[in-house]
Amino acid sequence: MRAPEIETCHSPPRQAGPTGDTGASPMRRPPRPLPLVLATLAALQAHAQQQQPPAPAAAASDAGTKLETVVVSSQRRLELLQDVPVAVKAFSAKQITSMGIASTQDFVNLTPNMSFDNSFTYGNSFVVLRGVTQINNADSPVAVVVDGVPQNNQKQLKMNLFDIERIEVLKGPQGALYGRNAIGGAINIETKAPSNKLEGFVGAELGNGGKRELSGGVSGALKEDVALFRIVGQTLHTSGLQENAYLGRKIDGVDHDNSLRAKLLLRPNSDVQVDLRASTVDFKAGATWDSIVASGKPSDIALPVQNILGKTTGRTDDFSAKVEADLALGTFTAITSYTRLREGYRGDLDFSNPVAMPSGFLGLGFQGGQGQDLKVRMISQELRLTSRTGQPLRWIAGVYYLDTRRDLDTRAFVDTDSSLGQFDDPAKRILENEESNRNKASAVFGQIDYDLRKDLTLSTALRYDRDQRRQTDVIHGGVREASYGKWQPKVTLTHKLDPEVLAYGTLSTGFRSGGFNAPGQADFKPETLTNAELGLKTTLLDNRLLLNSAVFASRSKNFQFFYVDVKQSAQVISNIDRVDLKGLDLDFRYLPFKGLELDGGVGITDSTIKQDSAEPGAVGHHTPKNVPFKVNLGIQYAQAVAAGIEGSIRLDYEHRDKKYWHPDNANVSPALDLWGLRIGLRESRDRWSVALVGKNLANKRYYADYNAGKYSGLPYDLGSLATPRTYGVEARWRFE
Repeated sequence: MRAPEIETCHSPPRQAGPTGDTGASPMRRPPRPLPLVLATLAALQAHAQQQQPPAPAAAASDAGTKLETVVVSSQRRLELLQDVPVAVKAFSAKQITSMGIASTQDFVNLTPNMSFDNSFTYGNSFVVLRGVTQINNADSPVAVVVDGVPQNNQKQLKMNLFDIERIEVLKGPQGALYGRNAIGGAINIETKAPSNKLEGFVGAELGNGGKRELSGGVSGALKEDVALFRIVGQTLHTSGLQENAYLGRKIDGVDHDNSLRAKLLLRPNSDVQVDLRASTVDFKAGATWDSIVASGKPSDIALPVQNILGKTTGRTDDFSAKVEADLALGTFTAITSYTRLREGYRGDLDFSNPVAMPSGFLGLGFQGGQGQDLKVRMISQELRLTSRTGQPLRWIAGVYYLDTRRDLDTRAFVDTDSSLGQFDDPAKRILENEESNRNKASAVFGQIDYDLRKDLTLSTALRYDRDQRRQTDVIHGGVREASYGKWQPKVTLTHKLDPEVLAYGTLSTGFRSGGFNAPGQADFKPETLTNAELGLKTTLLDNRLLLNSAVFASRSKNFQFFYVDVKQSAQVISNIDRVDLKGLDLDFRYLPFKGLELDGGVGITDSTIKQDSAEPGAVGHHTPKNVPFKVNLGIQYAQAVAAGIEGSIRLDYEHRDKKYWHPDNANVSPALDLWGLRIGLRESRDRWSVALVGKNLANKRYYADYNAGKYSGLPYDLGSLATPRTYGVEARWRFE
């Protein structure tokens, strides 16, 4: 018998590798239970204490009869997933391929207590994690880190994912290590590293809606073990799937979405490593494809009918340098990054047409259009010192700095000919807000892990974040300034009950900075969240079953949410005074026998508005965009079908409970069930693969975003339709 192979994203890893060190009350409104599933999983978890540790060795013939062992870097050092005292949903390179994860939407759909909605423009998205919501024009509640580099703008979350080594979703406040943007959690994404061996790949996908996607890459050594490179790229085009009933045209097509990423890994000596990274993303796609929902019911599906065919264009350029040096004290890490982001959209303001609305926008006698130009420039620097692994006392200390310039020009205009160029005509301008924002954010942070004894570890962490904000009203000349700061402590006690069972308890704090709305609108307050959590991680049945669970209770002060004041052509961020959240996270992977694997989880988030001075009638309601209950289940079977060829089939099921869109809970989307299927063939050494894929197989029609008139300023509700059924064929060829 041999120990299971450890997956990492480093080639080869510079650190010594994992050592094993570790640094419910009933719901007020219980969602629909799954008695059989929950009872079965609870019984398996209770059985954990009776399991004997697996034999220390495994025969080569046992390959494929145990679950892979995954390593994560959630706590800024490499550790076994099952030894990290955090609720983490991790996807290895193998899982990313077998599950067909190709976008942010894909892995979020597979993660309990998490949702992701893309609406209004191609790059605009809303993520919700454990009830904490992402909003427009403000800091995200989820820290997003790619190859160790923070992605500090909301528009950077929506990604096409290709050539990815690992994805980690950390749940609960992670402010101590990840900062003010981690009030709800954090997402770590590691792309594949360069290799000494010359290798590459070419991939293609054809699908309905005119989808054409090509990807490819090459990796190798300029000088073996000293200078390694990897260059990958992707291009995507679709003609669209959403029909505009008035224009008779598809409105969600993607003219192009092109990505190029290059990495250069330098190792001048055994103690120093320099990782240089550059990437660019350029796209042109649809925008403002919302439908008018005359009934005011999110269960009623309506097609878009606007007379302006909206468009979004955007480009993001990223450059970063990560330097790691092994010192006597530990590993010194310096990460420098520069991001330049531009996005513009043009589209309909009234979401109607002259035939359906002859009296014009708001009865003013004319049709309306809208548009926005966003320009962001960000420079960040992080310095971090990490102690060596494998000692009773381990620590991390660091500082962080971010300088952001954000310029936003928003306009509403009279629409006379349905053209996008009307945005630039001063004679047609109705309203305009033009603002320039400057944000200087700084932080100091640290964490100490101490083994009280071999099976008991106390971890303490502390971070202080400070934001200095300045906004200039470019049109009227007004200037306003404000500073926001917060200490974010975290304490975790981790107990190894036996080699296969880990229990932990955590008290933590998260922080999301306050800031400015558009000129003329009130400021919004910073949001803080305190969280108490108990978790259990178990490895059962001789490493054929992983079962991880966590219960949490959180309190949010000044919960941030977003709405549109269309009469003032303003997007507004406001606060709910106090919100309580409590729930459950449960994840599992099970290998009954070689070739068959099951995975999934259950997420429960009961969010309750406890105090709301702006809208007292909302007290007792769910928070905006909350889904109280979510279930995931995946079934995958692989078997040799010919000499050197393996066949596989995977079925995915996702159940989403009702979705509550606004604080008044008057508009609620019904629960829905989504199905996905993947059937594939691959060469045993991964030289080539081909797969038939389908998502949303039952073609469920629902809204990815919904805005009632009360929160949009319009006399009717708007719904942004989610992607209908998609299907296609993928092929990939790898060479070396």
